[in-house]
Amino acid sequence: MANLNLVESLVKERNAWPEDDVSVVLLVLDGVGDVRHPDFGMQTPLEKAHTPNLDSLAQKSALGRILPVDYGITPGSGPAHLGLFGYDPREVDIGRGVLEALGLDMDLEFDDLAARCNFCTMEDGVITDRRAGRPATEENVKLCSRLQVEISKIEDVEVIIQPGMGHRFAVIFRGPGLKEGVCDTDPHENGEPLHTPEPSRPEAEKAARIINKFQKLALDVLEGCEPMNAILVRGVAERPDIASMEDRFKLKAGAIATYPMYRGLSKLVGMNIIDTGTSVEDEFRSYKETRSDFDYHFIHVKGTDEAGEDGNFDHKVEVIEEVDSGIPMILEQNPDSLAITGDHSTPCPMKLHSWHPVPLLLHSNKCDIAGAERFTENECTTKGTLGIFHSMHMISLLLANASLLDKYGA
Repeated sequence: MANLNLVESLVKERNAWPEDDVSVVLLVLDGVGDVRHPDFGMQTPLEKAHTPNLDSLAQKSALGRILPVDYGITPGSGPAHLGLFGYDPREVDIGRGVLEALGLDMDLEFDDLAARCNFCTMEDGVITDRRAGRPATEENVKLCSRLQVEISKIEDVEVIIQPGMGHRFAVIFRGPGLKEGVCDTDPHENGEPLHTPEPSRPEAEKAARIINKFQKLALDVLEGCEPMNAILVRGVAERPDIASMEDRFKLKAGAIATYPMYRGLSKLVGMNIIDTGTSVEDEFRSYKETRSDFDYHFIHVKGTDEAGEDGNFDHKVEVIEEVDSGIPMILEQNPDSLAITGDHSTPCPMKLHSWHPVPLLLHSNKCDIAGAERFTENECTTKGTLGIFHSMHMISLLLANASLLDKYGA
């Protein structure tokens, strides 16, 4: 695949772009990839789902599979999306706390530390439910307000708390001497004890001490608030300074996402956040309404990932079918190039992100048609003309299929 610096050098000047409005679309079904397993009838959700629109599109598209980071590497959502946007996730490191804070429109300064937190359920020091039963956002707001009143400052560090959706919230720690390098307190599996925040390097010792105090104070405040009686602190990080997609690829980009973390990631790479509703149909309508305002649209669908993490095969099928029913809304806008894929796989049997290559559909009037019948993992492998490649190189294919890259050499 092409070197990304080379791709940047070949992007045509905007005055040489096609006369009509350019529309490049990346539709991400978060965690859509899956595996066949006897517990689920030896089918993946994509194979089980009734998807006439996706399948019809697959018959006129190039297919393949992408690796978010590398073979055998299980990615977090941050690096997985960075790859989709054309950044090398092995070189650009963005903490999850930064993404959550920016996605919630918090004022995150470059010397701050940000953390993404979960409300959870704990019994005798053991985490029994990492998501506290997925509470209503209204309950989250109430407890975040309570935490903010009780914990506004620790030593010389200001603590700023902002509720997110469901069980999630973000915290900014603002004060002197704070450096990233603190491990998560999340054990990442139920049935494991709550971890103690430890510094991974000497510079992070103060941050670890502050976060340890924050967690202990939060436990006191939340005592008796079952099922939301404890917190997990994750992805403690400083805000990085990275080049925007417009600087690199001359793309005026817009992001359509309902979850804060993905809006935060979009902001970091210079995308404009587009207002949208909570349903897939709302998101697709937002693309339709802003089609001519941006050259590049990132559309994020979260439900597939949540279903995979819950091991809920039937619901994952339902979300895929919901996306399929809205595909005509996108195609009616005649995007010059369209990629439909996931940021990573979240197999229902595993209930976790995984390393499995992610199915990819790439459509334009210039693509090499695969001869496939359906958009599934197996069809993308056996009939995919694109093969298996690292996701960070997909941007060059999207740009090429939209006629936005110059020829290399004489």
